[in-house]
Amino acid sequence: MSRQKILSVVGARPNFMKVAPLHRALDEREGVDSRIVHTGQHYDEEMSDVFFRQLGLPEPDVYLGVGSGTHAEQTARVMTAFEEVVFDEEPDVIVVVGDVNSTVACSLVAAKCHVPVAHVEAGLRSGDRDMPEEVNRVVTDQLSDYLFVTEPSGVDNLRAEGAHDEQVHFVGNVMIDSLVQFRKKAQQRPIIEDLGLGGADYALMTMHRPSNVDHKEPLTEVVQMTRQLADRLEVVFPAHPRTQNRLDEFGLREQIEAPGVHLLDPLGYLDFLRLMEEAAVVVTDSGGIQEETTFLQVPCLTIRENTERPVTITKGTNELLSLDPEAVVKRAEDRLGQARAANGRPDKWDGHAAERIAEVLLGEG
Repeated sequence: MSRQKILSVVGARPNFMKVAPLHRALDEREGVDSRIVHTGQHYDEEMSDVFFRQLGLPEPDVYLGVGSGTHAEQTARVMTAFEEVVFDEEPDVIVVVGDVNSTVACSLVAAKCHVPVAHVEAGLRSGDRDMPEEVNRVVTDQLSDYLFVTEPSGVDNLRAEGAHDEQVHFVGNVMIDSLVQFRKKAQQRPIIEDLGLGGADYALMTMHRPSNVDHKEPLTEVVQMTRQLADRLEVVFPAHPRTQNRLDEFGLREQIEAPGVHLLDPLGYLDFLRLMEEAAVVVTDSGGIQEETTFLQVPCLTIRENTERPVTITKGTNELLSLDPEAVVKRAEDRLGQARAANGRPDKWDGHAAERIAEVLLGEG
């Protein structure tokens, strides 16, 4: 009997936490040849290596090394390189995760090569087509044969867009699978002690979305927000490379490097997970962090006008705020005085989403 070959695509760091548990769930089954294709969309190769090691992922079977560029340039390079992989590997299924450019690029190639596509994190919608991720999500779902959904809103969105019920599978959240698996290991990391934060309240902060960092005016607001937060509590800010580049470009680095602000290079998964779990409050514009803080029941202030993950608001500790330094600092102070919510975790966020996906792909259910 021939082995079923499944290619899982990763392109940027958030993808690694999603593919790692799925690869393990597939790899432990007989008759499955699970392979990982790393497009190299994320240009920080050293950090990619750190994530692969910490998540227990093997070296990618294929590394495309497409690098950065405009959305069109990057998507085109991924498509050209990935088409050769599909011809060489002849996979039975191609798994794409999330909403980065690699996700939509590999979905397009797979569809044109008549290979079934499985989209993990299908159906998430912000309703904001100005976000490139939203366009990637919509297009990928239209091309996919298997639609694996993390929360009930995803099922509703896909049905409204015409997806067939047999395509849609509510399986839970594979990112939470990784969190559950590595939570105890992360608690052993010395990052808090290394930063001199033992026993102190601190805010954990990330900012990377173009609307918040790509222009001087909003990034200046981010700097002001950071400094004002640091007047109240320590701020740990692992800054995305795009954010660091803009701080230098706009001459804002000296302003943000104030007392109480720990401006860091990007961190590995385990260090970031420990910082997130023990933070007094998290301030972010990330999608995945909204989910992780919901599971951990850590207060999260998301600096965006919308979210594609509404369960993090209705079930979790997340709330949306505009980029208004005074308002954000005031809300952070309010959250410091509140007990952590205990609303319960979203359905099927239990550490077993990858197993449910594998069962569907292999016809075990």
